[in-house]
Amino acid sequence: MTDQPAPSRPKLKWLPLEANPDIIHENGCSKEWSYNDIYGFDPELLGFVPRPVSAIIFLYPITDVAEKFRHEEEARLTKKEQDISPNVIFFKQTISNACGMMAIVHSLANNKELVGPGLFHDIIKKASQMTPEERAELLEGCEQLANVHETGAKDGQTRPPPLEQKIDLHFVCFVEVDDHLYELDGRKSFPINHGRCDDLVDCAARVMRKFMEQDPGHQNYSAIALSKLAD
Repeated sequence: MTDQPAPSRPKLKWLPLEANPDIIHENGCSKEWSYNDIYGFDPELLGFVPRPVSAIIFLYPITDVAEKFRHEEEARLTKKEQDISPNVIFFKQTISNACGMMAIVHSLANNKELVGPGLFHDIIKKASQMTPEERAELLEGCEQLANVHETGAKDGQTRPPPLEQKIDLHFVCFVEVDDHLYELDGRKSFPINHGRCDDLVDCAARVMRKFMEQDPGHQNYSAIALSKLAD
């Protein structure tokens, strides 16, 4: 089990990326917003998350239990057909080890007002009228994004693992669009609509706790919030 892309495309592979806020600021995102650690998922610790929050990025371990749930969920939602807002921008992941960058792209693409001129603005503008598959091709062919990713991976606080090493951790993004909570995971076939949402942090935390409850034998869970910095 690894952080592998959705099938059917030639495989590209990047170095794993840890959270690096400089990536967004150096490429057009307002410096009023930054990623901040979430120190826990109970209500008391969630109260320390700076508000407002525009997106949450969640890291969890890829295990047999997690993969079983993912496949069962996809089968169930494929039959049920979700109501997905046309305003949700969703990218398929076709590049191995790119889930960190995918989560960043998802967090910004669904909060376009935070993004000024630069790489991410250009990607979002081109992607706005594309299908998820076309957006995947856009990212595959974006050499500038690949370079930003590589630089961010090498400049992180920890040394990235070798390119050939299998990675059993995965990033996903939660955003609120049209008063609904969406889980955006490029390994899945479509966005997951988790229902109405009046507080992104609280609603996302409920879903993240479910991830943890279904696989309690693992501890590699963490999250960051894209928050507005205090004046």
